[in-house]
Amino acid sequence: MSDSVPEATIPVEEVVPEGGPVDPDPDPAAPAPLNVPRTPTGHAEVDAQLERLADADHLATDGHLEVYEDVHRGLRDALTALDARPGPPVPTRHPTAAPQ
Repeated sequence: MSDSVPEATIPVEEVVPEGGPVDPDPDPAAPAPLNVPRTPTGHAEVDAQLERLADADHLATDGHLEVYEDVHRGLRDALTALDARPGPPVPTRHPTAAPQ
């Protein structure tokens, strides 16, 4: 037996980088965000569809198709809605020259 007092151990705080801990051995096949910037278009329907693309960032590759098809459908519907909006009124008859 030793008469010496064991030294107290002080726990070393783990330094966590901003944004959370970093996986020391990331799986290269794991889904990862592409961080592609999405610039707002000013059209709420289109912007919502573009933001939906971010859902694919957290899916495996085989899950991307469903998201892409959904976004394509939404964008196609937005374009179709533009065609369905009424434009300026169409003239009913063309002006003719006054009789002489």
